[in-house]
Amino acid sequence: QVSLMESGGGVVQAGGSLRVSCLVSGVTFKDYYMGWHRQAPGHEREFVAGIHWSGGFTYYGDFVKGRFTVSRNLAENTVSLQMNNLKPEDTAVYYCVADQSGSAIRLGSGINYWGQGTQVTVSS
Repeated sequence: QVSLMESGGGVVQAGGSLRVSCLVSGVTFKDYYMGWHRQAPGHEREFVAGIHWSGGFTYYGDFVKGRFTVSRNLAENTVSLQMNNLKPEDTAVYYCVADQSGSAIRLGSGINYWGQGTQVTVSS
């Protein structure tokens, strides 16, 4: 049973930082891409960041502009998203995702595994 369990969401003031993490289990993710998507109320789901589980290659959505960093900890089986200089428009539910296709992670289409999401709220 594959499981992606997010944690670390919360409320932060604009300009602040927050780190969300995802504990992964149930499958050998050696050849998988992991990543984060987000969805704000009234908005479409949006790709945030992706990382190759073994190689560590990272890629980001255009809006990130250096504010966010995705990383993984192979020993702890976690993927994290460090978010700095947060803005009110970053308010959304953040979802951890996993798939063998890096393109699927970026496009948000056909992704095999999703977490339940964690709420991030940035107050102005």
